[in-house]
Amino acid sequence: MSLKDYLNYLKLSAKTIIKLIILILFLHLSAESTHAQVQPLDTNSVKIDTSKFVMKKSAWGAVLRSAVVPGFGQFYNESYWKIPIVWGFLGWFAYQWNTSNNSYINYRDLYNGSLNQNSSGNSSYLSLREFYRDQRDLFAVFFSLSYLLNLIDAYVDAHLFDFDVSKFGTMENYRVSLKIKL
Repeated sequence: MSLKDYLNYLKLSAKTIIKLIILILFLHLSAESTHAQVQPLDTNSVKIDTSKFVMKKSAWGAVLRSAVVPGFGQFYNESYWKIPIVWGFLGWFAYQWNTSNNSYINYRDLYNGSLNQNSSGNSSYLSLREFYRDQRDLFAVFFSLSYLLNLIDAYVDAHLFDFDVSKFGTMENYRVSLKIKL
């Protein structure tokens, strides 16, 4: 598989993943809107629960924001400290992918040139070419996983935005003591 074919494959995969995310988001939002439109026939016989919890942040809205701009879902969820972490990981893996790709191209050209000259350096160029190709592919996987974790974090953080631990007590009630006997 050539580099051009591989890049076309990555572009097609990215488009497919984005379409799937948009489709899932659309189906989820349409399912929520149909549930919201259901009205009871007889309101006198049905007790209405007014204490129903309503989330302040939309989980799928956070995912969509992070899908468009990584870290924007964390901004939406007011988890500002996570944004540099997301950008740092994605930037580092993109930088390493670019470096490995440039080295791969360099050793690929050296290997192809050594084939024309029938020199004895074919095996070293071949092994270096394969090493940098594997490194490039590995960093592409790491980048994709970091992007996916960015989306998962935005989703979970939106669900936990309203979570209140104050009703479970505070740590002020507990004491920790340590005795050392010699």
